Amino acid sequence: TGARLVAECFPARMERGPGLPAVERIPYFPERAAAALAGLRTLVLAGAPEPVAFFGYPGQPSRFAPAGCEILTLASPVEDVEAALDDLADALGAPPGASLPAVARAAAEPSGPEGALTPAAASALLALMQPEGAIVVDESATTGLGYFRPSAASPRHTLLTLTGGSIGMGPPCATGAAIACPDRTVIDFQGDGSAMYTLQALWTQAREGLHVVTLLCNNRSYRILEVEQQRAGTRPGPKAASLTDLARPQVDWVLLARGMGVAATRADSTAALREALARSLAEPGPHLIEMMV
Repeated sequence: TGARLVAECFPARMERGPGLPAVERIPYFPERAAAALAGLRTLVLAGAPEPVAFFGYPGQPSRFAPAGCEILTLASPVEDVEAALDDLADALGAPPGASLPAVARAAAEPSGPEGALTPAAASALLALMQPEGAIVVDESATTGLGYFRPSAASPRHTLLTLTGGSIGMGPPCATGAAIACPDRTVIDFQGDGSAMYTLQALWTQAREGLHVVTLLCNNRSYRILEVEQQRAGTRPGPKAASLTDLARPQVDWVLLARGMGVAATRADSTAALREALARSLAEPGPHLIEMMV
């Protein structure tokens, strides 16, 4: 029923023209998310609730859908989402295994980055190198904002993202995914501040011999908390600012991982990351790559 209802909102014959944009993720910040959804007449939810802001901001709405937008639920989070999407494809006459249009693939196709290891380079390199069937757990926070678009050209994979405002879900989520799917490579794209909450998951990965590759984004701060402080209009004093500083003393993730029994290395250039990631993806067991971004 849901598939038929949604299909009625679309024309009988759908054309894929050159103006079709690449698949995009709803932005994190509420004003950008509202702008991205502005003008929508229909919003279809498949396995997801209505999009809302992580935090409440004075003077800004928490809901992103524009006024007058009709919200249709194809399948709730507790229903069979894949079956519902298959039914929708049948109702629309979409061929099985349909892929992005060529223009969208070209826009998303990452080129091999070189030189300094910037957040954008790390995101593009991950999207370029992740294998078919990978499970990517994304708790990269500020570092991984540029990952989603190039990943549209990656081989078929599963993406698990932060589902609420609490941080630290990445390492245990990657551990659980590896236990549930031992035949698939799990990649934890992980912020350093968030990983401090649940680093003991590395020991479990080593104990169980799980093939989890942790890409640890070390920017030596709780950067997302600093950004939220700035957006709230607060000016923290020296004591408050020190609470988001991870450089005094600086956390050594290579030593921490090795102490948990996980093979670890440090990368401070795209060449070093490419070599370490290729090795970690090829070898069994858990690995951690500390990316100095």
